[in-house]
Amino acid sequence: MKLNKLRNIGTAILCGAILLGPTSCSDFLDEQDPSNLTPESYYTIPDHAEAAVAATYAGMRFYGDGAGIFSANWQLLEAVTGTATTETGQNSDLNNLYSLTYDGNTGHIVNWWNGLYRMIANANLAIEKIPTIPFLAPATEAQKTKLIGEARFLRAWAYFYAVRLWGDVPLVTKPQTATSEDFFSKRASQEEVYKLIVEDLQAAEAAGLPVFESSGRATQIATKALLSKVYLTMAGFPLSKGASHYKLAADKAFEVITYSKANPTTVNLFPTYKEIHTESLKNRLEHLLQIQYNVSVAAFPLNDYFPNFKAVTYSGPGGTGSTIPTPSFYNSFDDKDLRKKDQEGWFYTTYYTNGNGAKFDLGAPYVFKHFNQAALGGPGITPTRNNNLNVNLIRYAEVLLIYAEAQNELGGPTAEAYAAYKRIRDRAQLTTPAMATFTQASFREAVWRERWYEFCYEGITWFDMVRLRKVFNEKTKGFDNFVGHLNLNVGSGVALQEKHLLFPLGIQEMKNNPGLTPQNPGYN
Repeated sequence: MKLNKLRNIGTAILCGAILLGPTSCSDFLDEQDPSNLTPESYYTIPDHAEAAVAATYAGMRFYGDGAGIFSANWQLLEAVTGTATTETGQNSDLNNLYSLTYDGNTGHIVNWWNGLYRMIANANLAIEKIPTIPFLAPATEAQKTKLIGEARFLRAWAYFYAVRLWGDVPLVTKPQTATSEDFFSKRASQEEVYKLIVEDLQAAEAAGLPVFESSGRATQIATKALLSKVYLTMAGFPLSKGASHYKLAADKAFEVITYSKANPTTVNLFPTYKEIHTESLKNRLEHLLQIQYNVSVAAFPLNDYFPNFKAVTYSGPGGTGSTIPTPSFYNSFDDKDLRKKDQEGWFYTTYYTNGNGAKFDLGAPYVFKHFNQAALGGPGITPTRNNNLNVNLIRYAEVLLIYAEAQNELGGPTAEAYAAYKRIRDRAQLTTPAMATFTQASFREAVWRERWYEFCYEGITWFDMVRLRKVFNEKTKGFDNFVGHLNLNVGSGVALQEKHLLFPLGIQEMKNNPGLTPQNPGYN
């Protein structure tokens, strides 16, 4: 009561003072506080449109945010594949992922949901508000269209992860407030979600994006590559659209390949594997889509690949070893495969004390694919100590194998499909059997096998397991059915079950929104 009286007195004093001047009290009280920004008051100039899209790009970095001690969100996509294990075991959520005993309380799962829907919310706001902003010279309508295209690209990217992780998910396409009719959104079918993803990417493709550039923003090439990947996924499980979408995937991937052939210094494979994790080559040549990192904003987040307490960087003994290769997967590589060679491909079994000192044996293989020698140290290298590597999302290598796989499904290997597959093996310095030796079935598995070897530890393998419902068997080098396959990363192995084809929804999210029920099958 006393507080209300004080407020009333203060208002009366304020009005009395202002009445002595030319402005009325009511006019003063109706003015908007310029520091209290709302979506209605903010989106007024082209710079605001740029900021909205930039915020959506920044949202991608949830991928590398922490998920408890010695763990980060990206490990959700590696721990469950069976190709990785841990040296530390101090994070119960991460351990549950490795052992396939996770549930709706697992932090990584909750963080992925929050991160993706935060991106979607930002994209929705940009898509709705940018058209209302007047773009006058020197800004142009073409810039407006481009920015909306980027926002739709990012929304498609986020929904593509969401639908593959959880299946039916809420399809939110408008900015939300507590009074929105669909504030408690129900889950839409996967078919509906994929429809929006394709529509968004097709809109982005037609939005006047640059063909390819090194800024790290969406380009026509990145859009085509992502669209080919979406079509390939739709061709497989669970939508099982088959031939029509294998053709769409092949055709869209071939557009990128055709561009590369005409512009080999712009889009292509890097000649060596070391260039894939060379900081000065970010967003170039093979890197079609990456999450942007710089220590001034956010440092490279894949440091959990460092071995536990071994002096492989300038800082001496450290690291967590919370994601390391399983011996069975590492040993399944052909010994002639350059990707297996120490410090030449994806792994290292020796390194240099404190980054650039005496060479020593690590005692096991570790992931070298994301090791930034310029920042961390190497032979003759004085480390910068600033790890500004980006996180890979789509490399040109994947476009080649998307094309090879999809084209083969349309009737068997063709010369172009074989050439795309062979390019991956040529870089690995492997001899490829002649095309005539392959059947459609044997070529199919050959391409799958290259995907396991080429894209390990890049957040891709799990989604291949789900769309194919097949898993690479490190011992036989063949493929098992998903259900019943033994992941060899924990003890004597743990079997994948049908429920693992989807992740559970977060328990707290389901409590907040009753419209999300029922929970995905198999998770109570």
